[in-house]
Amino acid sequence: MSAVADERTWPRAAGLLFLTLMLSLFTGPGVLVAFPFLALTMVLGLRRLPAAVAAVFAMFVAVGVPTRGGLWYFERGWAIVLAGWFVVLTMRWPQSRFFPRALAAVAATTALVGLLLVIRPGSWSVVDWLVIEGLMRSARVIGQVLITSDPEAYTTAGLSTAYEWTAQFGRLFPAFLGLSSLSGLAVAWWGYVRLSTGSGLGLGPLRDFRFNDHLVWLFLIGLAMIVFGAGEGWTSGGGNAVVFMGGLYAMRGAAVLLFLSGGLTGLGFLFLIVGMLFLWPVLIPGALLVGVSDTWLDLRSKAQAIADGKS
Repeated sequence: MSAVADERTWPRAAGLLFLTLMLSLFTGPGVLVAFPFLALTMVLGLRRLPAAVAAVFAMFVAVGVPTRGGLWYFERGWAIVLAGWFVVLTMRWPQSRFFPRALAAVAATTALVGLLLVIRPGSWSVVDWLVIEGLMRSARVIGQVLITSDPEAYTTAGLSTAYEWTAQFGRLFPAFLGLSSLSGLAVAWWGYVRLSTGSGLGLGPLRDFRFNDHLVWLFLIGLAMIVFGAGEGWTSGGGNAVVFMGGLYAMRGAAVLLFLSGGLTGLGFLFLIVGMLFLWPVLIPGALLVGVSDTWLDLRSKAQAIADGKS
């Protein structure tokens, strides 16, 4: 790849950073990038001055402003464990592609943090309450603004329903934390490779994104837990599995569509952003369906075979 093409890899990191900001509904997105970046610089070394400057900035972002209570300790504890696992896996399999290492790091972090929460009874209830309480506080502020602007348009019953949906949405905290952790690791890895070696090839192009086809079973088991779950715990677990894998499959579907279309122009990217703002209830399920279908149909390989046959 030429130097010019190498320079153009920055939109991948920019898009993933934007994705991290959008998915970090419950935690600070900065810590999910800062801690892994710091861990990489401390273990793998600072090879260039830009990496050292970025490490100093990341340190301030990672520390932030200490607060009493809230999720300050939890989100930083999670980010530290996540960064540690990612560095260990990177050192163990340095030639492996980014995504398998990142997914394994998220899985290992989930298992370890989950075990710690189980060992300390009531810990998860506290985290769950803090997440939902934060969302409800934001919902109340928005509700007050809406009521002030148009008192007749927003009834008490309507706001009560909105609060109930907010509480249900808060139950999906683990899924969004997992997805934002993956995108945060991607930004940190790209930044470290870019600033330490001058290469922008830390991340592959989106059009090539795929993962182990056997992960579809996690998606299907999650659906089964929602449909046949015998309690709130089963339904909540299934919902988180579906949302997490649904996000990955939506990304895989976007990769397939990008591959089949031959790329995305600047105008096409603008249309995509506008479409995501207004048509996301259609675009995201559509991309998810394409992504799941690719598990069995391998659409890109078939399209490439057809193209090679015509050439």
